[in-house]
Amino acid sequence: MSISPAEIAQQVVESILAQKLAPGARLGEQELADLYAVSRTLVREALMQLQARGFVEVRSRKGWYVVEPSFDEARDAFAARRVIEAGLLREAPQGRPLQAVVQRLRQHIAEERGAIDGSDAATRSYLLADFHVCLADCLGHRALTAVMRDLTARTTLAATLYQSSHEARQSCDEHQAIVDALAAGDRADAERRMVAHLGSVQDGLSESSGAAQDALARLRGALAPVARRAPA
Repeated sequence: MSISPAEIAQQVVESILAQKLAPGARLGEQELADLYAVSRTLVREALMQLQARGFVEVRSRKGWYVVEPSFDEARDAFAARRVIEAGLLREAPQGRPLQAVVQRLRQHIAEERGAIDGSDAATRSYLLADFHVCLADCLGHRALTAVMRDLTARTTLAATLYQSSHEARQSCDEHQAIVDALAAGDRADAERRMVAHLGSVQDGLSESSGAAQDALARLRGALAPVARRAPA
């Protein structure tokens, strides 16, 4: 069965969430066409969808690449996440509907802990990012689920590029504290803990690393003095 452009785009985003596709990675049209056994036209459509969502860019005469977000763009993405996720928790239901949400989130956290204890870094990264997508989904916000997936993928690119020092186990523990507050019916505390969690992840980014440092290293290498042979 042939894969659609939307499904290819979704797999690219999921690979970003799993930190298997790094900022600046090249996405060759022919390689993707061979991988999915589809035409380059269909691949190009998928890449154009990703470009519209802000995940890939075309570099003149070079092809398609995963974007390398600036530090300011990373800051904006985290700010958007704080607004949306705080709002989701503020409007969380009470009673039996909330119990179902808590049960699903606790199951997700158990999967996170299992991945952290294992050796599959991609699954661990994906699950830690997907917690926030899962939150929007299980609260019944279908439109915001898609928004959260894209915003979370953007901040995942930033965490990869700017070498986040926020540890996986710490993220999982903070997820647990958010869900515990929800389970206790304290939506204000859950909201406060979410804002603190996102702030902690953002604070773990290092502006001195990432694309700017890599560009400087490349320039330093390119302009290094040429070794000259001593006169005979």
